[in-house]
Amino acid sequence: MTAQNIDEMVRRHLADRDIRFTQGRKAVVRALHLSSGPQSAADLHARMKAQVPLSSLYRSLVVLEGAGVVAAHHSQGPVARFELAEWLTGHHHHVLCMSCGRVDDVSLDRTTESALAGIVVIVASKAGFSVSEHSLEIEGTCSVCRSENSAGTVTQAF
Repeated sequence: MTAQNIDEMVRRHLADRDIRFTQGRKAVVRALHLSSGPQSAADLHARMKAQVPLSSLYRSLVVLEGAGVVAAHHSQGPVARFELAEWLTGHHHHVLCMSCGRVDDVSLDRTTESALAGIVVIVASKAGFSVSEHSLEIEGTCSVCRSENSAGTVTQAF
């Protein structure tokens, strides 16, 4: 999807909620659109320093998250990472490098996603839950960190 398409969808979504799509909010949406996975506020600020002051960035993230344009993920320590909501980007999952903190999006083909959805239903039902949606986050070590650490031994825990 193009940046203009996303901008227009977000503009309409925010307008329906009487929220302005300011230049700062547009810059945040575009930065998230161009990223390969969820970004921390610090990551975004490093990329956008000239466009949006840090205090405005935090305010924009709060507004965009509250409006359902941005989703926050809190899986790796106390740092929240943000990405565009799935209604803008499509359903996907994440791989997290526990060494460098890198987070990448992973989209699955229909067959694999269907198999995963079945497993999610089984796990949820064992806990007495009814599934409304799911996401998968896989923690491990990315290829860059593995190659930097090639002297170490990599083991799989499954």
